[in-house]
Amino acid sequence: MKCRHCGSERMVPFLDLGTAPPSNSYVEPSARAEPELWYPLVVRCCQACRLVQTEDFAARETFFSPHYAYFSAISSSWVAHAERYVADMQARFGLGPTSRIIEIAANDGYLLQHAVARNIPCLGIEPTASTAAAARDRGIEIVEDFFGEALGAELAAKGVSADLTAANNVLAHVPDINDFVRGFARLLKPQGVATFEFPHLLNMVREGQFDTAYHEHYSYLSLIAVERIFSENGLTVFDVATTPWHGGSLRVFAMRSDTGAHAITPAVADMLDAETAAGMREDGFYTRFQETAAQVRDGFVDFLIDCRRQGLKVAAYGAAAKGNTLLNFSGIKPDLLSFVVDKNPAKQGLLLPGSRIPIVTEERLRTEKPERVVILPWNLRTEIMQQLQYITDWGGKFVTAVPSLTVHS
Repeated sequence: MKCRHCGSERMVPFLDLGTAPPSNSYVEPSARAEPELWYPLVVRCCQACRLVQTEDFAARETFFSPHYAYFSAISSSWVAHAERYVADMQARFGLGPTSRIIEIAANDGYLLQHAVARNIPCLGIEPTASTAAAARDRGIEIVEDFFGEALGAELAAKGVSADLTAANNVLAHVPDINDFVRGFARLLKPQGVATFEFPHLLNMVREGQFDTAYHEHYSYLSLIAVERIFSENGLTVFDVATTPWHGGSLRVFAMRSDTGAHAITPAVADMLDAETAAGMREDGFYTRFQETAAQVRDGFVDFLIDCRRQGLKVAAYGAAAKGNTLLNFSGIKPDLLSFVVDKNPAKQGLLLPGSRIPIVTEERLRTEKPERVVILPWNLRTEIMQQLQYITDWGGKFVTAVPSLTVHS
């Protein structure tokens, strides 16, 4: 295996979750008896550049199909986060009717709808037909394609350059990270700013968030790795901030390296120092994570078996990719977890990949009244617990498995 950034073959183990189907490849009930494609889910760390990355076994089109079922606007708290982002960026960088925001991986328009509302011209780039259609329904212009250097150069040559590019939770999703980053260097105006949000690898390890590993996530990112990747592909990091999303994320601000248009803030050196102090330049930080994942898995399986012995019905909420990682690594099937509820109509009526647990509407909770509800997208725990507070009427309790098994009173 060669590092997808620097080409080094010097790798240390980080996480081996065996094999699993793609986490967003939901199964039609009519195909219940048919086989699925399972791929190894192995993650390693490059000793040369410290990019943590999956070993590739399939093309990106396998994971980002035209029927991709992840719609960002399903989460009201995430939509509110996007609205705050647009307001903050408008204020900080003086964006207005003569500016342009371009979002890479625009999904269903959850973010750019707020640019439209503020009269800031915008464009979305989104390769999956299902979410692109939803964005167009919100009045957003979409280029339906994968992003990289060629597309960035093509748009810039047409005069479609960006004052601001947004790339939320997509930097980890690209197999050719060098080509992807070079696209921003081509797309930005000389004074332009590129922002990237992604789950912080430091939090993933500290909080036992192994379930954020799945095939669509080609990379698991630290500022140590990102700063190097950017600098070698035409971008310079000039600021960094933390956000609470997805278990703790970084928001990185970058500019074209050939312009030096923005002063580099002390936050960059501070974050690099924090990562170094945590051991992220050393092998041991990475090689110990496998045992953490095993402990989370074992605690979850023990809990479900104990519930069955007590005669307690257990359901789940949120047919999320991270939930599929947890369920398939743990070997969970419908005998231990009877159904999962999801708000997304595109998922309802389907089966989870691998575990084949049915995805149902919220009404099923009210009719079956399970004693325990496992929140699979634990990053949305507060929102979900407020939404489903009524389960306490019949003595139901919420459960999260990460970073350790917790029954919430």
